[in-house]
Amino acid sequence: MKRSEINACIKDAEAFMAERRFALPPFASWTPEDWTRKGQECDEIRDNMLGWDITDYGLGRFDEIGLVLITLRNGNQNNAGYEKPYAEKILISRENQICPMHYHIFKMEDIINRGGGVLVMKLYNAGEDGRLSGTDVVAVCDGVRRDFQAGSEIELPPGESITLTTGLYHAFWAKQGHGPVLVGEVSKCNDDNTDNVFLESMGRFPAIDEDEAPYRLLVNEYPQAR
Repeated sequence: MKRSEINACIKDAEAFMAERRFALPPFASWTPEDWTRKGQECDEIRDNMLGWDITDYGLGRFDEIGLVLITLRNGNQNNAGYEKPYAEKILISRENQICPMHYHIFKMEDIINRGGGVLVMKLYNAGEDGRLSGTDVVAVCDGVRRDFQAGSEIELPPGESITLTTGLYHAFWAKQGHGPVLVGEVSKCNDDNTDNVFLESMGRFPAIDEDEAPYRLLVNEYPQAR
């Protein structure tokens, strides 16, 4: 992705959340210059990758396959001195912009439509070969157990959620004609370096073409404490 595209995504996301009165923590507005002055007191942000995360999954087709995320709080799957056992993210899913099919080895999560359009979720069980299984899927939606055929497209209007267990393949996007979705994620500790298993080979973080200066640093770009 071009840095200018990433910068524009973050500015659009800030405006989108401001319209919905979703306030972000202070570190979400720190500039690259601010980061040069941050010491070890901010190591939890660095170590647990709190902040902005704009990805095209290394495919170069952000409008088709991509996502805007902000990690608001997080522990550490390897502990590393952090006892917090949970994480929270806020995501922005655009119309027909797919978060590609993947599952998590460790992380169990609730995905919540916090407002906007309709979130569409497609689910499969992972087979023994690691591919998509044709077996029926069992998932809990807002405390209610539901059974789905493999590959079903489940629509979540604002306020509704679904619980995704480990080993459950999922992809999602905002339904066309209903606008973007403000998506909440509440989960066990998150580790985007090791805990994502994609159905197709792809990366988790984008390669960046530095065509302009960064507006905000991404979670994998923070400098070490001075």
